[in-house]
Amino acid sequence: MGQYVKGDVLLASVALDDRTSPKTRPVVVIHTEEPGIARICPVSSKPPSDAPCIPISLDDFSEGGLDLFGESYVMTSRVLTLRSSDVIGKKGRLTAGSLAEITVRVPVSPRTGPAPVKKPGRSHKGR
Repeated sequence: MGQYVKGDVLLASVALDDRTSPKTRPVVVIHTEEPGIARICPVSSKPPSDAPCIPISLDDFSEGGLDLFGESYVMTSRVLTLRSSDVIGKKGRLTAGSLAEITVRVPVSPRTGPAPVKKPGRSHKGR
């Protein structure tokens, strides 16, 4: 596929966590990294009960949109990495205001991601 930019809404197969199987769903690009790599937040047709989210509707798109009649929900607490080769298609692009509202609520920096987990008793010197 091509290069994608912050604010694009794509269709991709993503797993929300280690316990779930991948599912084809819309995702919002919140940051692009090296060519072909993007940080994304998944979109759901139902608001998650255990995590923060932001509703979006057709009014939040500057071009394109989602094939739903009601609102969808951007899961801002779930930031994932996506390769452009895993993108199925592009659904549209969010307005600058809608994108700003989403990115301000992402809990970790999309540039750096969460801090690496250090395993107890292991030294990281010399790496």
